[in-house]
Amino acid sequence: NSQAHRGHVVNFKCYCLNEKMVDNLSAHLWEWTDNIRSLREAATAVEQEKEILLEMIHSIQNSQDMRQISDGEREELNLTANRLMGRTLTVEVSVETIRNPQQQESLKHATRIIDEVVNKFLDDLGNAKNHLMSLYSACLSEVPPGPVDQKFQSIVIGCALEDQKKIKRRLETLLRNIENSDKAIKLLEHSKGAGSKTLQQNAESKFK
Repeated sequence: NSQAHRGHVVNFKCYCLNEKMVDNLSAHLWEWTDNIRSLREAATAVEQEKEILLEMIHSIQNSQDMRQISDGEREELNLTANRLMGRTLTVEVSVETIRNPQQQESLKHATRIIDEVVNKFLDDLGNAKNHLMSLYSACLSEVPPGPVDQKFQSIVIGCALEDQKKIKRRLETLLRNIENSDKAIKLLEHSKGAGSKTLQQNAESKFK
């Protein structure tokens, strides 16, 4: 009996020790889960910063100010911009999103819809902009100011959360690019109009 009792005590101690080890290992894994989440968030932030920097450099290269300086100055600034863009592109960050088959299909569908709108930019920029606005409104959690593309909204909801954020960011970038293009065109038309008016005034003054 005493031997059996000692056996039960040993088994109990082993069980307690084993349970403690499991708890210890589990605690470490949960801690690493938080670290991995932080790592992915940090990498995503770097990815976004890279996109923003490239967009800013690109917008400067296509700005109205660049059109108003001399050819030599513009060439020098473009060389600097290209050098900066090249250095930015050397930073490679990739955060893979884990998707199930349905989420993969939803992402393909959403990407295809946006690409189709982008391909219509040259044909009809105004309608393309309005369409993009309705797609962007579909990605907002708050009540949007304009119309919402309900079909696109249901597709985006079917995407992985990280993909939803990326889709929203892409639409924001496209809308900013359109806005910058609009401003550049208006400034160009204004400068042309002002130039034509000056020429007309000069011509009229010659006949006075």
